[in-house]
Amino acid sequence: MISDKVKLTAKDILEKEFKSGMRGYKPEDVDKFLDLIIKDYETFHQEIEELQQENLRLKKQVEGANKRPAAQPQASGTTNFDILKRLSNLEKHVFGNKLYD
Repeated sequence: MISDKVKLTAKDILEKEFKSGMRGYKPEDVDKFLDLIIKDYETFHQEIEELQQENLRLKKQVEGANKRPAAQPQASGTTNFDILKRLSNLEKHVFGNKLYD
């Protein structure tokens, strides 16, 4: 998947040879920097693989959840207005006129 898009691998970086010229860079400095790049590439590659596996797992989980029938709400004939009306009557009964004073 990701290997199709990435042109360099840690091995490519490790095996890269640079020609030295007059007043060129110190080979030791280049090697140290390339070692850091290789470690980062390996870390990124591992992280990408883990995320791809997690992504596949979550996709399968969603597909499984979508296949299960959803719980249908029960149509009991009550609306929010009915519930509020019953709650108001209950408050009047419990608290009496204290609620409206």
